[in-house]
Amino acid sequence: MSELGKPLYIAVAGTIGAGKSSLVKWLCQHYQLEPFYEPHEANPYLEDFYGDMKRWAFQSQLFFLVTRFKHHREMEQRAHAVVQDRTIYEDAEIFARYHREVGNIDDRDWSTYESLYHALRDELRAPDLMLYLRCPLETLRKRIKSRGRAYEQAIPTVYLRALEGLYDQWFEAYDRSPKLVIETDRLDYVTRLFDRAELVRTLDRHLGAARPLLR
Repeated sequence: MSELGKPLYIAVAGTIGAGKSSLVKWLCQHYQLEPFYEPHEANPYLEDFYGDMKRWAFQSQLFFLVTRFKHHREMEQRAHAVVQDRTIYEDAEIFARYHREVGNIDDRDWSTYESLYHALRDELRAPDLMLYLRCPLETLRKRIKSRGRAYEQAIPTVYLRALEGLYDQWFEAYDRSPKLVIETDRLDYVTRLFDRAELVRTLDRHLGAARPLLR
């Protein structure tokens, strides 16, 4: 059941190119959810970040953290079910942590960022269901190339591989809500009817008693 009888909140997690936006779109069509998409184009640091990660990592991650918090607050005010494309947990515990580990965010900035993240996270309602889209690196590279965002084409393979490992570690430890892994290289829920039906059955089992809150 959704928290205190509130409308359902589903979150979709996954690395760059995993297929989050496609799944969010399909979930909205099937379950009549309101989408909250990741603010790619709104980030004024993103193009600079991909050109010089060390220079712009802290600013870019701070923008995403604050923007995601605002989106989350907006979702909490909705009177009907919502689905979110990427979460505040991923911003901090995967992307920002990567930049901390490789030295793109120094100790002083990391302390500031982490303190802000914990303060914001503790103010937010956790999802009723967390969906993690797992996708092999080779498939990610193909999807990134095909969708044609100029600033993504030069993303280093080593960066994507590191994110893949951090995602798996994060999801294994994640315990703030029920969770489900979707292997997106095996399930083509966008074009294959059989795969779509399998996904519906799986989601319905996990949603269970929360189904009446899909409105």
